[in-house]
Amino acid sequence: MYNSKPIDMKNTYKSQIKNWFQTQLGTFENQNVIWLNTEEHCKIKIQKLLSYTQVFHNAHQNTTYILDTPDNRSLLGLLPKNLGKSAFSQITPVNLIELRKFQDQLILKGFSNNTQRTYTTEFAQLLQILGDFPANELSAERVRAYILYCHQEFKLSENQIHSRINALKFYYEKVLHQDKILINIPRPKKPLLLPKSLNIEEIKKIIQVTENLKHRLIIKLCYGMGLRVSEIINLKIEDIDSQRMQVLIQRSKGKKDRYVNLPENILEELRAYYKEFRPENYLFEGQNHGPYNVRSAQAVFKLAMKKAGIHKRIGIHALRHSYATHLLEYGTDISLIQKLLGHNNIKTTLIYTQTTDRLVRNVKSPLDRI
Repeated sequence: MYNSKPIDMKNTYKSQIKNWFQTQLGTFENQNVIWLNTEEHCKIKIQKLLSYTQVFHNAHQNTTYILDTPDNRSLLGLLPKNLGKSAFSQITPVNLIELRKFQDQLILKGFSNNTQRTYTTEFAQLLQILGDFPANELSAERVRAYILYCHQEFKLSENQIHSRINALKFYYEKVLHQDKILINIPRPKKPLLLPKSLNIEEIKKIIQVTENLKHRLIIKLCYGMGLRVSEIINLKIEDIDSQRMQVLIQRSKGKKDRYVNLPENILEELRAYYKEFRPENYLFEGQNHGPYNVRSAQAVFKLAMKKAGIHKRIGIHALRHSYATHLLEYGTDISLIQKLLGHNNIKTTLIYTQTTDRLVRNVKSPLDRI
């Protein structure tokens, strides 16, 4: 940890800090953190940042971060983590009516709880800023100015801007039925980020160091069937067909069902698990026989990574990426991988081809020929 003794600084620094760093939200050692870039000249800025908050440095990974707290988010010009009762209390009565209409329409459209929560949070950010001005009277020019404000003042990422626009689009098109109000607002181009995966040896290490039978099965099935964490915790005993060696994934992303193949070498372990734990409904049960907690599953993976001595900054979703990547390396047809992953669009699956191009990997650098 850096020495956090306060340094005398001018108050003008505080207003400049939000423009100093490229940030990324994440977790480290079971804490929510804000990662800071460590490019040239950043050390000087970090020393100045110490006047306002503690800055931590992980020497092993050469990463710098501060804790993800409301004060630190405000310091860096980031949006609040979530909207609690106090934030909603800042929305004026005239716009609370619009918020209720918005939430009712989300329910009527059958959106998932996660989507409802995300859209409501994004829309409420606008309502807070509007104050007494009714949201349903905003002109196209003012909506455009608001999105520009999100770019310039909040420094939102491309994905956050897309999420904000999606929420506003839903309000104006599905609640107010104003189809053209957002038509002239350009969406930022999203960065093309390749999926992060583990190699076969790393997968083996993670499985080997996980001694708890329940935890080991969670990891094995996430990787062996390419499941999302939400899918693994919602698996039910009745979904597993050991005769056909298939597993039904019910109402997954997009409320779609699909079948995935059950790995042959896991049957004996599954039977041993059932005899020991006797789950009643869900395959992996938490308290009161409900589904296992998402955070608990994520923590299982993090602990396994730590025990295996693997220091990549990835989460349990990397097991799904690894599944797809390895299937491609084994020569599996891309259309079959699309079905197994439950992707609507083949373009989503094709991203894995950029991580498995053996022809490119076999190209020798000119340096190796010197």
